[in-house]
Amino acid sequence: MDFLFNINVQFYIAAYLIGGIPFGLLLAKVFAGVDIKSAGSKSIGATNVLRVVKETNPSLAKKLGAATLALDALKGIAVLAVGYFAGVSENTMWAIAVLAVIGHCFSPYLGLEGGKGIATGMGVMMFMLPYETLIALAVWFIMAKTVRISSVSSLTGVLAMLVASFFIHPDIAHAPVIMIVFILFYKHIPNIVRLIKGEEKRVI
Repeated sequence: MDFLFNINVQFYIAAYLIGGIPFGLLLAKVFAGVDIKSAGSKSIGATNVLRVVKETNPSLAKKLGAATLALDALKGIAVLAVGYFAGVSENTMWAIAVLAVIGHCFSPYLGLEGGKGIATGMGVMMFMLPYETLIALAVWFIMAKTVRISSVSSLTGVLAMLVASFFIHPDIAHAPVIMIVFILFYKHIPNIVRLIKGEEKRVI
């Protein structure tokens, strides 16, 4: 058990456990009295919080959706910030970023189920690759305003971030970035299937 005293291992565990906190599920239950795991897309993310809570309380839905988005992004950033000030290596920072996303998508508190990972993914990428993430957010915003399909906006933004990283930071090791993108796309497979069938819902 000596490995648990290794600072890198401690950060890895913290990233996974904090990343796994299902803020959307908790906020919806506490403030709206609804279980988003049994309604809508059954995801714990901001989009499903907005969709499900809107059915009974539209004004509260926007607040809870925004709070979920912010908290899901910040939980990855928080561990990275502590790691940065603790002086851990860049490789460790990237491992923290990946594990925070894994924690959200495969939460230890939900039997390894979880959300789609977009907010947490964009949070850690904003810390690690801010310019690429700003490009991703710009693409997401444009797609959200035009196409108005959450999954399309999110995945297009993620792809833009990945492509931009090869131009802006061609010399970094891209494996962690690709891994995060892969996880996000994997979690969106049901959305992609619905898109192909023309069944994916628009955000109203």
